[in-house]
Amino acid sequence: MSETWWISLIKALVIINLLLGLFAYMTLVERKLIGRMQRRYGPNRAGPFGLLQPIADLIKLIRKESFFPASAVDVVYIVAPALSAFTALAAFSVIPFGPGWNIFGHHVNGEVVNVPISLILIFALSSLGIYGFIVGGWASDSKFSLLGSMRTCAQMVSYEVSLTFAVLGVVIMAGSLSLVDIVHKQGHPLWYAVPQAIGLAVFFVAGIAETNRAPFDLPEAETELVAGYHTEYSGMRFGLFQMGEYINLITLSGVTVTLFFGGWHGPYAPLGPLWFALKLLALLFVFIWIRATVPRLRYDQLMRFGWKVLLPVATLNAFFTALVVAAT
Repeated sequence: MSETWWISLIKALVIINLLLGLFAYMTLVERKLIGRMQRRYGPNRAGPFGLLQPIADLIKLIRKESFFPASAVDVVYIVAPALSAFTALAAFSVIPFGPGWNIFGHHVNGEVVNVPISLILIFALSSLGIYGFIVGGWASDSKFSLLGSMRTCAQMVSYEVSLTFAVLGVVIMAGSLSLVDIVHKQGHPLWYAVPQAIGLAVFFVAGIAETNRAPFDLPEAETELVAGYHTEYSGMRFGLFQMGEYINLITLSGVTVTLFFGGWHGPYAPLGPLWFALKLLALLFVFIWIRATVPRLRYDQLMRFGWKVLLPVATLNAFFTALVVAAT
């Protein structure tokens, strides 16, 4: 069933605000969890238990002096962070979070928009977001920013290949590129995480690299390199880049839940959005856990020891790809 346009508009506004709220407090939860895992305190000064820290960070970013290089390309320099944030928010619009409901005689779908090629749309939007990173680095007119943007784009483009191949098994089993159809096919008997365990492993590892999370945050390894493509950004423009990265992580977790963990399906069907949210938060916790515990290798260490980790992952990826090609 279709829903009226004003319901879609209200739903889009609600989802955007929920995403922004989750992004803001994920920064607090991440610092708190990493602090506890490393036996130290996280933020605890702004408000009770540090709960107002995201608000304090927002006020600081808004009021911070917004400097930029005198030779920066003005319009492109300003648009780049907005593009990254926009594509990150738009990608979440096709992720289903519930089966749909009838509320006061009006039908409400369990997603903002349902398109038959929603999986391709997510990959297309993530590819467009890369332009924000590389254009921002180029428009800064700084060789350090340009090198940082080139490193970031090289990593994201290369891991997108593994990310795309890893979901082909799910697409073949579901027989559809629609995320809504994929979730419906997992209602019984098993989630795709079981028969597609190798695809899940490859998708998860590639997703960590795609979102520049540790231990794949080498493009922004501030201990060995200049910060990266956003070196010449400050204030809220820098905040938009950070928002884009965090929301990309939330979107990736939502796609993982949808493709491999049954989406909104749970023991009690009317609580579909609750099961989706619980699975999403569990995956975000795993991402934070990995950042707090897995060390990052420098480039020289990666060349010397990294092959011991990368070779098994590459072998599994090649094996999985061969199986998918054989099945098609």
